[in-house]
Amino acid sequence: MKTIHIVDDHLPFAWERAVLACWEQGEAFRTEYDRPGDPPSRDVTCMIHIRKPFNEPRIHRSFPGGLDDLEKYRSEVLYGVHDHWIDPAAGKWEYTYHQRLFEYQVPGAGLFDQIAAAVEKLKAVPHTRRAQAVTWQVWNDMNISDPACLQRLWFRVSEGRLHMNVHFRSNDAYKAAFMNMYAFAELQQAMADAIGVAPGEYIHIADSFHIYGSYFTEFEGFLHMAKNRRPEEKVFDPGLARELFVEGCDQLLREEMPEAKKQLVRQRREKLVGE
Repeated sequence: MKTIHIVDDHLPFAWERAVLACWEQGEAFRTEYDRPGDPPSRDVTCMIHIRKPFNEPRIHRSFPGGLDDLEKYRSEVLYGVHDHWIDPAAGKWEYTYHQRLFEYQVPGAGLFDQIAAAVEKLKAVPHTRRAQAVTWQVWNDMNISDPACLQRLWFRVSEGRLHMNVHFRSNDAYKAAFMNMYAFAELQQAMADAIGVAPGEYIHIADSFHIYGSYFTEFEGFLHMAKNRRPEEKVFDPGLARELFVEGCDQLLREEMPEAKKQLVRQRREKLVGE
């Protein structure tokens, strides 16, 4: 296995550097999702250390998807706006990250809010090494069609700041990692607020950080951008991003979902509009 270690102050540039390092240094691996004729993926084990994840710029223009999609994904992770889509028996979602983190099913003991427990532990013992939240259900996930890629979150408070390590077993470097990193950093901010400290550094660890062979042709556009654009041309202006985040909230509010979830989205929208 090849490994990469990226350190940067800003989230978008850390992500771009990690994707390029995966492309340039990645080892060829077949995957369980390859179609006939697909080239092997490029794959590394990676650690991405973002020292100032909440400093602008925060959003890369070349992550796949729109800013409204990024806002909706944030709401999935923090609020569970699509937890009601979970229904494996009907062929729908088998889980969400929000469900696994906030409503973890403990065999024989019911549901457990791991994030709330971590917050309380860190309030009591800021330097603890025990504050974490896991997603993998070993009795279940080895054999389902779409097992959890996120494995666990680990937290520690140091000098009045909440630091977070995010561990993935498998992470699509180009098509998923930026949205993952952004949303979990937002969770880090929410937890820091609940503890009463500032958010700190963010470390993203993936056992398999990969670029699928099935979209190598599409990926050429990203490579061209990385080579030819100036840094300031690669990122979104915060004001424009905020407008499109509001649109993402509006799209969610037009969906059918539990009223309690809609209220969380409304509060988020009001905060965005007021900034």
